[in-house]
Amino acid sequence: MPKPDIHPTWYPDAKVICNGEVVMTTGSTQQEIHVDVWSGNHPFFTGTQKILDTEGRVDRFMRKYGMGSTKDDVGDTKAQSEDKTKDSQSSEA
Repeated sequence: MPKPDIHPTWYPDAKVICNGEVVMTTGSTQQEIHVDVWSGNHPFFTGTQKILDTEGRVDRFMRKYGMGSTKDDVGDTKAQSEDKTKDSQSSEA
């Protein structure tokens, strides 16, 4: 049993409010909790988060340590193989 007059009031059905809309209820020492971001509108949880690759850092890392091929490398190899087939066909004729 908690000691009287030392604990804050507990609200088991406290409302969490985001943009003027009640998004969930939870237990809290406040009746209303106003938030700007919650899991329903955060890009990480909604799947709309984008990883920004500034200055090609990921590609530069991949090339530096030889970890797989980047998009540019795949495109270059395709173009080189097409050029080789054209050269071999023209030399046969």
